[in-house]
Amino acid sequence: MTARKQLVVNADDFGFTPDVNRGIVEAHARGILTATTLMANGAAFEDAVRLARQTPSLDIGCHLVLVSGRSVLTGKPLPLTVPALLAAMARREVRIYDEFSAQVRKILDAGLAPTHLDTHKHTHLAPPVLDAVARIAQESGIRWVRRPFDFPLNGQRIPPAKKLVSNILGLLRRRFHRVLARRGCRTTDHFAGFQITGRFRTAELLELLAVVPAGSTELMCHPGHCGPALRAARTRLKESREAELEALTAPEVREALGRHGIELVNYAAL
Repeated sequence: MTARKQLVVNADDFGFTPDVNRGIVEAHARGILTATTLMANGAAFEDAVRLARQTPSLDIGCHLVLVSGRSVLTGKPLPLTVPALLAAMARREVRIYDEFSAQVRKILDAGLAPTHLDTHKHTHLAPPVLDAVARIAQESGIRWVRRPFDFPLNGQRIPPAKKLVSNILGLLRRRFHRVLARRGCRTTDHFAGFQITGRFRTAELLELLAVVPAGSTELMCHPGHCGPALRAARTRLKESREAELEALTAPEVREALGRHGIELVNYAAL
């Protein structure tokens, strides 16, 4: 682990709606966002591809989806919730590897060169999903995979239930890294964002930057504009996306990076 502090600020849900797409590009152009992951089954996929081509400095990854929306492979609706997905997996109704392969292929066929992988709702914490993600990472040469285990945020006002879930997810850490290592995948040294999803404002971001550890860290975020398309979409993250956009573009946040010796990077540069 390097003594430098390197921070990848990655927005999920590129391609979800046009107003989310616009917010992500704005957070990159005016703020500290360095990367984003694209939903191949997103309703605004083509709009996101257009924006990605116009913004070559924005590092693009794949946001692999098994929950919500339609399958890229079959066109049929995907499960609406993680419990519904787990039930479908138990009944062997989900072709995980084939679905993910179709999603990655759609992004590649659009002329983009993704550098990293993550999953919607962190479904790659489930062993069968992780196995598929690691296999695709190896086969595609997209070796960076998100490690969704928050580093401790003791000073943050984290809801107890959110902290409990984060701690439970941490129990999966050993197998997670073993599977990725077997396939030659890479992760950042640290991760942050799960515990503050939906509560992410300028004050919380400044608190987080003050405790970023040495090494490489991915900060997951969900910026966007809360326009008509997002308001009509099935998601709990609506007005909070505008608060995140405001935080990511705040001048005091940019100043805090220098004060804490944090270097902004993307996956292509790591």
